[in-house]
Amino acid sequence: MPFQHVAKIYNKELDRLNKMLLEMSGLAESQLASAIESVSRRDTELATEVIESDARADQLERDIDNLVIRHLALRHPIARDLRETVVALKIASDLERICDYAANVAKRSIPLSQTPPIQPVHALLPMGRFALLLIKDVIDAYVALDADKALGVWGRDQELDQFYADLFRVLLTYMMEDSRNIGACTHLLFMAKNIERIGDHATNIAENVHYLVHGVPLDRIRPKADKSSLEVVGPRRSKEWESIF
Repeated sequence: MPFQHVAKIYNKELDRLNKMLLEMSGLAESQLASAIESVSRRDTELATEVIESDARADQLERDIDNLVIRHLALRHPIARDLRETVVALKIASDLERICDYAANVAKRSIPLSQTPPIQPVHALLPMGRFALLLIKDVIDAYVALDADKALGVWGRDQELDQFYADLFRVLLTYMMEDSRNIGACTHLLFMAKNIERIGDHATNIAENVHYLVHGVPLDRIRPKADKSSLEVVGPRRSKEWESIF
């Protein structure tokens, strides 16, 4: 009977950990969705809500950290249970960073909404929605313990990188052609980079799902398509940039 009692407490703690992680996952999705919407609608009130809600993500991460530390110290999980506990800790950290980046997008959207609209905003929105899809899919993979679906998210991150690389070139060109665009384009550059980093954290989660399911790290080099650091941009000589809108 004592063994059953301990096992019941053990399972209860794991269930609580999973529920907290799912709450944090839902928050990350809603934060990014709202941040994107605040940009699309130039809605400063919605942006402010996203910024203020970031504190909840921070608290959830702290709660998960405390629960994991307590669980490791008192229950000494092994094998699959140990992987589940450690992976939960890592995923919580990635989700907290996703919420941070969503809040950063929301912060930038406030001054952006006070400037005249510029065309590249319309390229940022599908990039944000694609990142949101990656988050949804990787969380579904975690819940279903679907390593193949997680691997699919891992591979699609380079599409998000390409979004960023294309937008990077466009924004630099807009700034070079008209200095009045510098303020708005600078905000968009930072927002795009935040969204690109969200994709990186989604791939981190995908790698951890793979490890949780198979017990070994993913032994592949992560594909990256962001070559913006090597980009040389000159004045626009044609309509080629307009193709990404």
